[in-house]
Amino acid sequence: MRPSRRLASVTVAVAVFGVLALPYEARPHARVHTGERPAAEPFGATCMTRVTGSRVTAHCHNPYPGTDRVSLHVECARWWDLDGDGDPVEAGPAQTVRLTGRCWKEVGSAWVSHGRAS
Repeated sequence: MRPSRRLASVTVAVAVFGVLALPYEARPHARVHTGERPAAEPFGATCMTRVTGSRVTAHCHNPYPGTDRVSLHVECARWWDLDGDGDPVEAGPAQTVRLTGRCWKEVGSAWVSHGRAS
């Protein structure tokens, strides 16, 4: 047995009218996700590193309100020379800190790591 076309038309009309009769807030809406994340608070000191012979000096300035824990890491060029990892130093808001390290002979590389203070 086949339902009549008239019954099908009436059913569709009732369904559409039922949705349109709802207040705007109660109607279903598509959710649009832009993929944007909430803006994170700016963080991190800006560091400038200088290698002079076997000595390394880094100056880190923190322009942000959060405290940054900076640490100097020195990798020596010679395999027998000991690499150095400095203790973390807190760079507070609008504060500049100086970090130093050295090798016995040549410096292979040097970098500064950052971390949020707890």
